[in-house]
Amino acid sequence: MSKMIPLEDIKYVLLDMDGTLLDLYFDDYFWGHLVPEKYAEKHNMSFGAAKEYLFETYKSHERTLNWCDIDFWSRELNLDIPALKEQIRHLIEVHPHVIDFLELMKRQRKKIFLLTNAHYKTVRLKFNKTRIGKYFDDVLCSFNVGHPKEYIEFWQKAEKKLKFDKEHSLFIDDTEDVLLTAKDYGIRYLLFKARANSRAKPGRTEKFLTIHDFRELM
Repeated sequence: MSKMIPLEDIKYVLLDMDGTLLDLYFDDYFWGHLVPEKYAEKHNMSFGAAKEYLFETYKSHERTLNWCDIDFWSRELNLDIPALKEQIRHLIEVHPHVIDFLELMKRQRKKIFLLTNAHYKTVRLKFNKTRIGKYFDDVLCSFNVGHPKEYIEFWQKAEKKLKFDKEHSLFIDDTEDVLLTAKDYGIRYLLFKARANSRAKPGRTEKFLTIHDFRELM
């Protein structure tokens, strides 16, 4: 992997948060279990019916800013989404060897940027729990630029704001569609993080180099 991704040639490390640095189990459990449970209680319906309705509703907002906008979902579902996230904050965990990797990148004087579709309130909650915020030179949420990472406009505005060099940048994400957009934009080094949720099967891609664990880059 180190031969395919020459870290000596990389000056900018661009990283996704959920699934890439942090265990996606928190998010999968939250949206797949806790929210349907609370929605079912509120509307006096079965868990199964609530889950089916919510998954259809989630899907209708994919690839939009609403998808990760917890204020939008609070209004849409009439639930206090931030408060519910706080209830299970103990489930927020950093993937193995992420801290080791971030510290290595710091020692090598790379610029480290977090690029996430997550709402800034979610980022704040997860930074407070994990203390990983100190490793980033800057954080860019899709809400700051008005477009999710799946759209080329996100990358145009990200480059303008963060001033990274596409030819000397590595971007790691657990979503193939996001990586495809980054590739179209011209980010030179791209990696797919396969093990997003530690309790689920790893994702797969035929299009990008894959890592399961950050130890593979060290």
